[in-house]
This record gives sequence, structure tokens and C-alpha cells, in this order.
Amino acid sequence: MTSRASSGPRPHSFQPPQGELTVLAGSANPGLSSRIADALGVRTTPCEAHYFSEGNVFVRILENVRGRDCYIIQGVHHPVNDNFMELLFWIDALKRASAQHVTAVIPFFSYAKGDKKDEPRVSIRARVCADAIEAAGADRCLMMDLHSPQIQGFFHIPVDHLYARYVLCDHIKTLQIPDLIVCSPDVGFAKGASAFANYLGVPVAIGNKTRRDHSESAEVLEVIGEVSGKNILIVDDFTISGGTLVSMADVLKDRGANDIYAAVSHGVLSRNAADRIGDSQIKRMFVTDTIEPLPDPLPANIEIVSVSRLFAEAIQSIHDRTSVSQLFPESRER
Repeated sequence: MTSRASSGPRPHSFQPPQGELTVLAGSANPGLSSRIADALGVRTTPCEAHYFSEGNVFVRILENVRGRDCYIIQGVHHPVNDNFMELLFWIDALKRASAQHVTAVIPFFSYAKGDKKDEPRVSIRARVCADAIEAAGADRCLMMDLHSPQIQGFFHIPVDHLYARYVLCDHIKTLQIPDLIVCSPDVGFAKGASAFANYLGVPVAIGNKTRRDHSESAEVLEVIGEVSGKNILIVDDFTISGGTLVSMADVLKDRGANDIYAAVSHGVLSRNAADRIGDSQIKRMFVTDTIEPLPDPLPANIEIVSVSRLFAEAIQSIHDRTSVSQLFPESRER
């Protein structure tokens, strides 16, 4: 990946050198890691993770990383706890190998859902994980579409937060869908849906969703906004069972909507979720490649849109000490 011009601050002579840019692939995201490295024009540094029969994980870096600017790419998705522990061990291994700077690149951070104490006697899991990542020795984190952006404040180290909506919207724009309306499945993602709508230049509608327990299923009861005769793009940060999207699509069809599309940053897609979406009213659904491998083959109506170039540009910006926010269209317009 060639160096880009940026309006952000450039390295100055008084700043110490960053060391050679080094990308390592944990076992959670081998495909995405390879695509990021290709976009950067570097190779992934040889390393290995071995899981023993009892579940104990062993990690090893297979070449010298002393003095390097290292980026370990390791998502925290299924199996969540195995992937999280492996991330901590990679960070520790890099620090003990005298890497100059270690950035944890976490495409999907599952524990971001545990961001508050909203019931008696529960753990704020995201905060515990943030403390563990810092204790392991990470100097910085790079993440995408945290379920709650305020989780950045749980860390005492810098956290760069990327948004998949720009990549998803740029892809959707090429489809030239007429009479499009962006729809959030609930009020919780209303701000995110508004950002999608603003970037696409279309109106927004909001669903009214209820969730009665921790079963990962929810019911959409109503839609706020006029959707009759319109094409709808349902947007969300992640989907697990697909139930919310399918329920939202059914309600929208009942309200007279035409074609239903969906765009989701993280397609967690538990077992049978892909089939559920494939049999639904959703004409096409777009998900990024932050999670791999998926438990089931994807049906014809689910399409993967890669965010590897966005991650590569962010890594290059961090390495060059330019502004990561310059990657966002809103920042470039200021």
C-alpha cells in the first residue's frame, strides 16, 4: 500500500522512529488479516497458535520483532473466550519479544455488549476485558463498530474506532436503489441509522423492538415513519440469530414496503441464522468480513463486503502518525 497524502500531522524529527510495520494474524481472522496485509503491501509475520486437547492455548512468533511497530489482528468472536485469551497471549508475547509498539486490532469485540450494570449483581464485562488488554501490555487498540462507542472510555490507552457504514454505503450506492429509506430496528441504533441515512442522502425510519430476556431473540412491534411504497435498508451493528432483521422485514412488508435490504457491520450469524435470513423477506443483506469462519454456508441473498482496505488505511495512519479521523468523509469535509 503506497503512502497517502493527509491533512493530519506528519512525523517530526523529534519523534522517535516507529520501527518496521509488522502485521501478525491470530487464528480468529486469517482471511481478513491476509487481505489487510495485501492492502498494506506487506507480508504477515510468521506465527502460530496451538490449542492443546484440554483447551490450553500456546502462541509463538516465528521471527524477530524487536523494535518493530506490531499490529496483531485477532477478533473476539466465537469461540469468544478462546479468541480473547489468545489475543492477550499475543500481546504478551510481542511485549516480551521487545516489540516497540503493540496495537491490538480487534475487528469484532463481542464483550462490547457488556457495557453497563443494568441488572443487580452483574459484571461490566467490557471494562474487565479492557483492563485485561491493558495489563497484557497493549499500547493501542483498533476496533470497528463497538456496540457502545463509550467503551473507548474504559481504556486508558488510545482506541481508534472505525465505522463500517462508509464501506457498506459506498457499495449500496452502486446499486442505485430508488426511493430508499434507512430503517433502524430499534431506538438504540437510531443514531447509527441516521448516520447511514445522512451518508446516503435518504430519509430514516425507526422500529420499536422489545426483548424480554437474554435469549438473543426480539420482536419488532411497530415502525415510526412512512414506509409504504418505499424500498427499505435495515441497518444494525450486528446480528446473531437474524431474528430482529427477519421480524423487522415482516413488519415493513405489512406496512406496504417494497424491496427489503439489510446492512450489518458484524454478521455473527449463529447456527441456522443464515438459513433464517435466506428464507426471509430480505432481498439482499450485506455484512462485512470482520467475523470468520461462519457456522453455516451463506444463502444467495447474503453478500460479504470487505473492510480490509479501511483497516489497512487506519493501520498505515497509525504507523505514519497521521490522523485516523481523516479516513471518515465527515472529517475530510471540515
